[in-house]
Amino acid sequence: WWNQPDLCKAKFIGELLVPVAPFDQKSGRETWTVAFAPDGSYFAWSQGHRIVTLVPWSKCLKNFVGEGSTGVGPQQNSEGGTVVPVGEPREHTIDCGDIVWGLAFGSSVPEKQSRCVNIEWHRFKFGQDQLLLATGLNNGRVKIWDVYTGKLLLNLMDHTDIVRDLTFAPDGSLMLVSASRDKTLRVWDLKDDGNMVKVLRGHQNWVYCCAFSPDSSVLCSVGASKSVFLWDMDKYSLIRKLEGHHNDVVSCEFSPDGALLATASYDTRVIIWDPHVGTVLLELAHLFPPPSPIFAGGANDRWVRSVAFCHDGRHIASITDDRMVRFWTIDEKSPKAIAPLINGLCCAFSIDGSVLAAGSRDGSVHFWACPKGIASLQHLCRMALRRVMSTQQVQTLPIPPRIRSYLSYQDL
Repeated sequence: WWNQPDLCKAKFIGELLVPVAPFDQKSGRETWTVAFAPDGSYFAWSQGHRIVTLVPWSKCLKNFVGEGSTGVGPQQNSEGGTVVPVGEPREHTIDCGDIVWGLAFGSSVPEKQSRCVNIEWHRFKFGQDQLLLATGLNNGRVKIWDVYTGKLLLNLMDHTDIVRDLTFAPDGSLMLVSASRDKTLRVWDLKDDGNMVKVLRGHQNWVYCCAFSPDSSVLCSVGASKSVFLWDMDKYSLIRKLEGHHNDVVSCEFSPDGALLATASYDTRVIIWDPHVGTVLLELAHLFPPPSPIFAGGANDRWVRSVAFCHDGRHIASITDDRMVRFWTIDEKSPKAIAPLINGLCCAFSIDGSVLAAGSRDGSVHFWACPKGIASLQHLCRMALRRVMSTQQVQTLPIPPRIRSYLSYQDL
């Protein structure tokens, strides 16, 4: 696919750099995670050395358009954060006390009640205008911060090893799931003062990543030993294991309509699954010819570090050890655009899907414009339908087989 005439270079729009001394090349500087706030107000990244930086996304984007790039060097207080006055969001930092591996934004929706029975005895009452940031740390703790003030709200302690990833339920219930190297996932109810609701056990090795489906009913968790698990989050039970990868699986994300699941692995592939029935719909290969399972299961220079689904439901981005960022579309098996990135570790699309952010080992973040394209009316209708219908329900519709196949994404 390198010789394709329509393969273009993604447009680089800017970067956030961290000032560093020439001799400071040791580990601990990595940007393990980047995240956009659900309302698009803030962008956050772990810039290494215990520090999380939050920048107003609109201001950041304006700086890129006007100046091309910007440096980062905000002041912080001794308590780990700067107080932000009421009004326009301002850039600030949070000292989390240990290396930060996972980040997740969460916003409160008061109409979504807590699952806890003792609703009258809560220490915290989260308002609708409150924005939270969860940080997963090297020491196994999960700290919850108020984004606007930088104050520590909760300190969740139960994991016995690194908390590698965090995800909030999209329904605004403030249910938080943490994935850890202690081989477990833990479910926390922040509306119940951060009490732990459930421990999900089943992984035989490290858990690298977890992601909720858009309707918050299903959780995907991926980890070492080729594992991809799907969990029923109403019953807190295992639905199924997805088998197809040949090496550790390190990243996962659902499509906006919940009909697709993307997983990234060290086996040089991104697999697009139908999570409702557990079948493989598409494989995005990063090495040609495709490696044998034995080679894919070992060390190679095409380890896929991260995968992200764009909010248009059509574009996917992947970060790989071959110093490349790739932009894909779900209807093609070859990249639509590429860009160079040295030592990339993670990526995430902005809420409107126009920008991809990628973190690297030196603590910096790089940004590219997502390849533009107008979604077809058929795709928009398919997404609208699949938000409320499972694959099994689509298969029972009295419609022509070709349309049924399209709605089931079986034409990928």
